[in-house]
Amino acid sequence: MTLLKRSFIPRFTLAAFLVSGLLLAQTSMAADIQQVRMWLSPEKTRLVFDLSAGVTHKIFTLSSPERLVLDITGAQMKASLSTLELTNSPISKIRTGENGDDLRVVLDLNRAVKPRSFELKPNEQYGDRLVLDLFTDVQSKTPVAQATAPAVPAKLRDIVIAIDAGHGGDDPGAIGAGGVREKDVVLEIAREVKRLIDQEPGFSAELIRDGDYYISLRGRTKKARNQSADMFVSIHADAFKDARAKGASVWVLSNRGATSEMGRWLASKENSTDLIGGVGGVSLEDKDEVLAGVLLDMSMHASRSDSKQIANRIHANIDTFAKMHKPHVESAGFMVLKSPDIPSILVETGFISNPEEARLLKTSAYRKKMAKAIYSGIRTHFWNKPPAYTLVAHQKSEGLNAQGKRVYKVESGDTLSVIASRHGVSLNTLRKANEIKGDKIRIGQVLQIPST
Repeated sequence: MTLLKRSFIPRFTLAAFLVSGLLLAQTSMAADIQQVRMWLSPEKTRLVFDLSAGVTHKIFTLSSPERLVLDITGAQMKASLSTLELTNSPISKIRTGENGDDLRVVLDLNRAVKPRSFELKPNEQYGDRLVLDLFTDVQSKTPVAQATAPAVPAKLRDIVIAIDAGHGGDDPGAIGAGGVREKDVVLEIAREVKRLIDQEPGFSAELIRDGDYYISLRGRTKKARNQSADMFVSIHADAFKDARAKGASVWVLSNRGATSEMGRWLASKENSTDLIGGVGGVSLEDKDEVLAGVLLDMSMHASRSDSKQIANRIHANIDTFAKMHKPHVESAGFMVLKSPDIPSILVETGFISNPEEARLLKTSAYRKKMAKAIYSGIRTHFWNKPPAYTLVAHQKSEGLNAQGKRVYKVESGDTLSVIASRHGVSLNTLRKANEIKGDKIRIGQVLQIPST
C-alpha cells in the first residue's frame, strides 16, 4: 500500500506539471493580425482579419455616437489599417487599443449597423480568419418607369435578366497564367452583358454581383427571384490541372439535379412560401402535397425547356469565334441552376488555366465578343418567346420586330398583292422594301412592312 502511494504521487505531480505547462504555453501564445481586408456589397460591408493562429472574440455596439467594439483575445495588430478604403462604407474611422490582455478594435460608424461575426479555420487558400459583417438597412428603390409610346399600355413590363458573375471577395475562383483571376474576368463580362441588354428596348438587366464581394450560391438565386428575373445566367471561367484543357462550354441543370431540388422545395418550409412561375406566380404554401408537386413539376419543366433553348443559342453564338469544349450543351447539378421557376444557364467562358485562353480573357475585345454572344442568345430567345404582359410581347402582337419596324410572317395561301392590300401599301413599295423582284414568296418568310 505504501509503495503504491509513493509511486502515485510523483506521477500525479508530473502530469499536473505537464498540463499546467501546456496551458501556460497556449495562453502565452498570442495571435498576430497579419492583414485586414474589406469588401463592400449592396447588403453589407465585410472585414476579414487574417490571423497567425486561432482566436476567440466578442463584439458589442455603442450609440451616441455609433460605434462597434471588437475584442480579440490575446491578439496583436501587425496589419496596417491606413490602407483600407472606407469611402461609401458605414465606417468613418478604425481605432485600436488594449483591453487588458486583449486587443480592442473600435469602428467609428456613420450610421447604425447590424453586426455579425464568426471565426474560420484554415483551408487550402487561407489561414485562420475572423470575419466581421456590417449589415446596413438598404431602403428599396422605386423603379423609374420607362417612357413608352402612348399606344403602349402602362402595365407592360421589361423582360428582366439576372446576370451572375461567379465568385468574388475571399473567393477568387480559378487563377490563371499571369495571375489573372476568374472573379475579375467574369465581372467584366457580366457588366458588358448588362450594358448590351439595357440598351435593348423592353429588356433590363440586374447584376447579382457588381463589385468584389462574396454572395452564397443560394443567395445568388434568391436575389434573382427578388428581382423577379425572367432568366438567370451565371458566368464563369473554367480551370483544370492540365493546362492543355481548353474550350468554352454552356451548361443547364441535369435531370438528377432537378429531381433532388424538387424534393428539397417540397420538403422545405422556407421554400413553400416562395412564389413559382415567375411574376404573379403561384405560392405552394396553401396547396396540398399532390397539387404542390404537380405545380412545381410544371414550373420546373417549363423553365428547364427554356433553359435548354437559350443555352443552345448561346453555345452556337460562341462557337462562331471560340473553341467549344464539347459540341453540345452540357448538364450538371450546379447549385446556381436550381431555381424551379427561372430559366437558368451557366456559361464557362474558357479555361483560365490554359495560357492561350487566359490571355484572350484578359483582353477587352475578347470579353466583349463573349458578352455579345451571351446577349444575342438571350435577346433572340425572348423575341421568339416573350413572357406575357411585357413590352416585347406587345410589340410582337402589334407586328413589330426588335427594331420597332412592322413585319409580317407569310402564311399558307398568302400572295404578295394580298399582303400589300391588307397593310395599305402599294405592291411596288412592298417589293422594294423587301428587295423582291417578282411575286414569289415562301411560307414563313418575314416581310418588312414599310410605313405609309
